[in-house]
Amino acid sequence: MINGVVIKKVVKHSDDRGFFAELVKFGEETFHEVLQTSYSETKPGVIKAWHIHDYWEVWCIIKGQAQVVLHDMRPDSPTKGQTDVINAGEDNLLVIAIPGEVAHGYKPLGPGPMGIIYHASEAYNPDNITIRTIPYDDPGIGFDWKNKDN
Repeated sequence: MINGVVIKKVVKHSDDRGFFAELVKFGEETFHEVLQTSYSETKPGVIKAWHIHDYWEVWCIIKGQAQVVLHDMRPDSPTKGQTDVINAGEDNLLVIAIPGEVAHGYKPLGPGPMGIIYHASEAYNPDNITIRTIPYDDPGIGFDWKNKDN
């Protein structure tokens, strides 16, 4: 696993009424200061990659399934250049804490849309955009999004 990335398997407490699950909780390794929480849905066949910024994001795929891909771009990291693939979603509920300067993206798996809730340690400010994008097929990263088990 990329240095600094933390993954928490979410425990669902189910009964005949449905389920309850704690996603992010103060004191856990996946917790980071939250200045913005967002929700996004992505249609099948869409690749949302690569995004990179200098702050933490904490992700949880809560609808459908997704291939989450992380690539360490930090110059002084012991895992610089490493790429990790995580399959997550409603059938494998995970919280993924992603440090700054780790490029990240995802691709929905399956026939329906995928929904992600994410917390950020910085609030989006259109006058001071710190998010950078890298093309999904960047040869410097070299990830083949066509192969879900890459």
